[in-house]
Amino acid sequence: MVIPRKTRVYIWFRLLLLQASWNYERFQGVGFFYALLPGLRKVYAKEELLAVSRKYTGYFNTHVYLAPLVAGAVLKLEEDHAAGKLEQQVDIKDFKEMVAAPYAAIGDALFWGGLRPLAAAIALFFAVKGILWAAVIFVVGYNLVPAWFRTVFFVHGYRRGIKSVEFIQQHKLPDWAIHTKEAAIVVLGGLSAFMVFSHLTELQLPSWLGMLTLIPMVMLGLVARKGVSTLLLIFITVGSIFLLGLFWVDMTQLFIMLGMDL
Repeated sequence: MVIPRKTRVYIWFRLLLLQASWNYERFQGVGFFYALLPGLRKVYAKEELLAVSRKYTGYFNTHVYLAPLVAGAVLKLEEDHAAGKLEQQVDIKDFKEMVAAPYAAIGDALFWGGLRPLAAAIALFFAVKGILWAAVIFVVGYNLVPAWFRTVFFVHGYRRGIKSVEFIQQHKLPDWAIHTKEAAIVVLGGLSAFMVFSHLTELQLPSWLGMLTLIPMVMLGLVARKGVSTLLLIFITVGSIFLLGLFWVDMTQLFIMLGMDL
């Protein structure tokens, strides 16, 4: 039996409560089963439902935004299994467990490590300009992307079943995670430069001093990409600030000797 669209929409909304029953023993297992239950009831008869449900009462843990992709694929597999269309070598429980960990790693890198800092950096641009809607911009702007992922990935998961893994590979989500992190760094760097120049203007200091502050930023960016240790980065930062301070003192004294006004 094909799971009706109304039931699939109901399952999607239930996935929003995936972590409502999170615990240290099964993690998202109970929430995942709760979300799938309406679909399983449509596919299996009452006498079969209990045996099938036991597969989903154990441990399960993946990224919350990619869980709809797993749920859609599992629903499709259960639907094919009930109709006798599923290949014998495909184990639904093994598939669920196999994709959970990689999806969790991809989701953590893409959403927590990339998208969230990027959205925060964009919102900070509005905050430093005194726009009170900055917090709303962050919340709305950030949540639009996960909402899109939840919806589109659930649809593709249900359509493709086990081939939904190819959907991840085709769209190169791990690469997007890297690009999103790089974009967040660029935006934060631009925000830092903007704030430096704003303060220099307020303090009536020469603009070229702000350009000098970009030197340690560029150096830090280059060495960070080479995998240099954090301790060395701290030494470089402190040393750069110290050298810039000496340079500023020397230049100030030179201008005073020459009778020039900064």
